[in-house]
This record gives sequence, structure tokens and C-alpha cells, in this order.
Amino acid sequence: MRYHDAAAAIAWLCEAFGFEKHLVVPGEDDTIVHAQLVFGNGMVMLGSASASEFDDLQKPPSALGGAVSQSPYIIVDDVDGHHARAVTAGAEIVMEIRDEDYGGRGYSCRDPEGHLWNFGSYDPWTSA
Repeated sequence: MRYHDAAAAIAWLCEAFGFEKHLVVPGEDDTIVHAQLVFGNGMVMLGSASASEFDDLQKPPSALGGAVSQSPYIIVDDVDGHHARAVTAGAEIVMEIRDEDYGGRGYSCRDPEGHLWNFGSYDPWTSA
């Protein structure tokens, strides 16, 4: 994922969603070359948007009129508590909490730079 202000995004993702910093590689001019944030046994990687070969392929949502083509789904134990934490931190809830027909409970939101995130209790590894 690419962010215009990756340092602020890292702080917000940790506060709002409960990620923890695993590795953060700072760059010049307050940029982040690469960061790894963990949640349980999962990890997301992100960095500052820049003019590079990779950044020609991947852009922050604001560079695409707010659209995204993919979004992560993060399994959480306490969906309602996680939702409350995200709301308190200012996440834009785009799909309120609901129980799904296929099992589990979840919600979807956007972070301050417009990336779409999905959180829920459905675990495909343990559901039959």
C-alpha cells in the first residue's frame, strides 16, 4: 500500500486498528521506504508514495479518484470493540457492522487516505 504521508498512516493504523510496528525503514524528507505492520499472525506492508517504477503500478486512492481495486480483510476476535476503536480514531465507516449469511460478523471502513479495510470474525481456516 502506498500513502502520501506514510509516517502518519502508520501511527493512525496502529491507533485505530491495533496494528503493531514490525519494521519501519525511514527515508529522506520524512518518507518511509518500507514498513511492516503486524496484526495477530498477519502482516501488511506499506510505504511512502514516490516517483518510482513500482509507484507507476500502485498509487494511493486519492490519485485514482478515491477508487481502490483491492482491500484487505483482517480477522478480529471482538468486531464490536474493534469497530468502536476505529470510529473513535476517525475511520470512515462505509459498511456498518452486520452478521453475514456465510457466518461471521464484520464491517468496512476507509483510513484517512482512503484505503478500504474490512474487519470481521469470519475465519475461512476454521469455518466449514
